[in-house]
Amino acid sequence: MREPTDLERQLALIRRGTACIVPEEDLWAKLEESLRTGRPLRVKLGIDPTAPDIHLGFAVVLRKLRQFQDLGHEVTIIIGDFTALIGDPSGQSKTRPQLSPEEIEANARTYAEQYSKILDREKTRVVFNSQWLGRMSFAEVVHLAAKATVARILERDDFTKRLREGREIRLHELLYPLCQAYDSVYLKADIEVGGLDQTFNILMGRELQREFGQEPQVGLFLPLLVGLDGKEKMSKSLGNYIGINEPPPEMYGKIMSLRDEVMPDYYRLCTDVPEGEIEKLLQGDPLRAKKRLAREIVTLYHGPEAARAAEDYFTRTVQEAELPRAEEVPTVYIPPGELKEGKLWIVKLLCLCGFASTNSEARRLITQGGVRLNGRKITDPNLDLPLQTGDIVQKGTHSFRRVVITPEGGGNG
Repeated sequence: MREPTDLERQLALIRRGTACIVPEEDLWAKLEESLRTGRPLRVKLGIDPTAPDIHLGFAVVLRKLRQFQDLGHEVTIIIGDFTALIGDPSGQSKTRPQLSPEEIEANARTYAEQYSKILDREKTRVVFNSQWLGRMSFAEVVHLAAKATVARILERDDFTKRLREGREIRLHELLYPLCQAYDSVYLKADIEVGGLDQTFNILMGRELQREFGQEPQVGLFLPLLVGLDGKEKMSKSLGNYIGINEPPPEMYGKIMSLRDEVMPDYYRLCTDVPEGEIEKLLQGDPLRAKKRLAREIVTLYHGPEAARAAEDYFTRTVQEAELPRAEEVPTVYIPPGELKEGKLWIVKLLCLCGFASTNSEARRLITQGGVRLNGRKITDPNLDLPLQTGDIVQKGTHSFRRVVITPEGGGNG
């Protein structure tokens, strides 16, 4: 049996976990030319910094970029500080609120700190698309708009649906795919990576590059990772996410709560376990397979020692129903000013503990019966709880916080 060529090895790695490549024959040709000439391919990912935390669903795309880096290609991340002022209408049933420049800057900084857990920071080029889009004159915008038709833009499923339902579409939203496409023209991208929800925007980039006389980029589309509910795509707004910065015990516990049927996708999209080994694991004991999955993912973001400790923590606190040791429970510091007559609204407490990012997410956790204080289940989201130092707040079966009320405040850890 012959050894695969360099080209075949690159293709095999790039294909793993992809939903589709458009068109695959162009990818083959670009890789072949790169090997022949020694010129690395320019691989692009656009990010609108609309949420500050990276979760495993978004990490799927970053992991694909890391594969391109390991193969010797150039990766450029575009922080869409200009396009975020518009708001990506992909999958939206109404116009998105526009972010302020200050919100965009803060989110962009947080992204940069987190993506380096996956990408090689020294080999990652980061640019802001305001550098070119923000400098365009109105005449240049008109010239750019002349490269696309209204009919083509309105082919987007989300726009079509909103028109059919009588929902408004603001004129600036029609410019979003054109702006993202122009990013590809400006950077002369060879490949653009994104989730399936970015199909229209990425294919628009191919069309616009052709209009500007460039060789069209290849669109490499990745599946949307299903979240903890086993139904919807992983999303912070739905509260079904696993953040890459979450403490190891919580990350491990969340992965262990996944439904068995989503394990194949998590193995292929979130780990480096070889395909042949995945098949064997999935054919064996489901609990053993899920523990291996949890261990692999925690190891990627926190290291092997943290993964072993997280597995031990899960075994004791969940499988054997022991309470965690005091030193294992992260502390949340709450200034006295947050309390009224020694009480704190349970919804606010969950947000301060980092168990929810919004009040609606906190309310959902409470009504679903997933919140306890000192072992007592809390079911009323309107409750003001008496709170004191040493109280233990619990979310689900594996997430705990120890409350410390201190005049000094302090960081949560």
